[in-house]
Parts: sequence; structure tokens; C-alpha cells
Amino acid sequence: MTAADTAVTRPPEVRIFEAHLRVERRASAHTLKAYLADLAQYAAYLAEREEPLIPSSPALVRGFIANAAGEAGPVSLARKLSTIRSFYRYLVKEGLAATNPARAVASPKRPTRLAEVLPEEETAALVEAPTADGAPLHLRDRAFMELLYASGLRVSELTALDVKGIDLAQGLVRVLGKRRKERLVPVGHPAREAIARYLATARPVLEARPGGRTAGDALFLNFRGGRLSSRSVARLIDGWVAKVGLPRHVHPHVLRHCFATHLLSNGADLRGIQELLGHASLSTTQRYTQLDWKRLATVYDQAHPRANRA
Repeated sequence: MTAADTAVTRPPEVRIFEAHLRVERRASAHTLKAYLADLAQYAAYLAEREEPLIPSSPALVRGFIANAAGEAGPVSLARKLSTIRSFYRYLVKEGLAATNPARAVASPKRPTRLAEVLPEEETAALVEAPTADGAPLHLRDRAFMELLYASGLRVSELTALDVKGIDLAQGLVRVLGKRRKERLVPVGHPAREAIARYLATARPVLEARPGGRTAGDALFLNFRGGRLSSRSVARLIDGWVAKVGLPRHVHPHVLRHCFATHLLSNGADLRGIQELLGHASLSTTQRYTQLDWKRLATVYDQAHPRANRA
């Protein structure tokens, strides 16, 4: 069955919601795919029981979540429930449904996971691994790893950057984050130097390759000259991790975690880190305080009047 056939067989309410996601919410392709997959599973569950999408009931929504629990973890189940809530919320708003049956269903409890963070010396070893031998791909890798660690960018934000998004003179990068929210993030001196070297000598070489005709003003280019992808960034970091000999896998997002945790360890304000990361909620940023137990213990020992009493 083709994608067009699948779209035709979707219930009309789902197709209306899909248009809302595409046009009004400007959802990314990844988000759209996840929403539609969840709603397709939910609609199939109801169809098997000869129940319509409208009206539904809290019992049916709970039944769907319980049925999906055999194949999905708490995070996936919470996402499915969130999708259904958003779906019915929109239908109620548009007068296409009387109630939102998912409102009465409690979200599955998500496990608390701490972000993985490298020590400062391991992070420096990884970022500095590409040698200064002048090889265009090495200069590029050094530049993007320096930028990831210096500015805490998401890998999707990094690969979406254009040359004009970097102001080396002022040391700023203009980032388009989640929900198309723009923010300015400072760029440290080592990253500025690495990017300047890449722009002066390596990017022109890559741009001259066949893919350069379609890359536009992309800041980071692949070996064919096209825009560097998130998957390629992850693969390249894996290669440098192996070369340095780090005893762990390092996803590009780990450098974002290192950025935040090392800032906090060295006295940065949590609100400032929130702004730099582009977090909508401070609670998202606060998880880094759990990782910074060593600094907090030192603060306690130095500040509490009875901390060191025998």
C-alpha cells in the first residue's frame, strides 16, 4: 500500500488533524510521522472492537494504552497518550467532538534517567581529536565538535545552520530551535578559531564537489559537498571516539549535556543555562543539578556551619 493509499484510508477526523499539524503547527516530518502512526494504531484498535473514533471513552483509551504496553515502554506509551489527547483536544476545539476522553486517563510513569556526561578532560580529548593536518574533513569535524560543545546545540540545530548564522566577529550563533524558536548563543574562542579555519580552507574545497550545487549556504558540508546530516554527525563522532579510545558510546547529544553540566560545575546560573539550551521549562534544565553532585557537595562543605564538625 502506498503512502497515498494510506492517507485515503485514514478516518476523516485524522486527515483534518493531519492538515492542522502540517499547516498550523508546522510539525516536523518526524513528529508528523509519529503522530499519524500512533493514531493509526489507535483507530485500528477501535475498529477491531467496532467502536468509532467519535465518541470514544476513557475506558477505550485506557484499553488501547494497556494493549500497547506489551510492545512499548513507558516513554512510548506516554507519547501515544499525548497524541490521543492532542487529537481530541483539537476535535473539541473545532466542534467535531463533544469531549476529550483521554483527559481522564493518567499518563504512564516515566523512568527518571540521568543524562550521560563525559568528564571535562575526556570531552576536550574528543573535541581536539581531529588533527591540524589541514585535511578538509578533519578541519570540518574539529569545527562542528567545537561548536557542539561550545554552544550546546542540538545536532538538528547544528546541521540546519547556514554560514550566515555564524557571527565570528561577535562570537554568536543564531539558532532556530524547537517550535521554530530563535535564540542567540555565544561561541567560545577555540570554536571560533576552528570554524574560521574551516571556512577559509576546508569548506571551499567541499563546496566545489558535485553536491555543493544543492547545499546552498549550509555551514557544514559532507564529503560530496552536500549539507551534513544528523546521522553523519553521529557516525563521524563515533569514529573519533574510537580513535581517542574512549570506553563508551558518545551520541552528539552527549556534547550538549557536557556543555550544560560543565557550565553548572563552573558556577553558571541555571536560568542562564536554560536560555542557552533553549529549554521552554526550567524543570528540563534542573536535571543537570542531579549530575553535578560533586560541586554541590563542595558548596555544602564550605558553606554549612556544621558540615565539618566532628
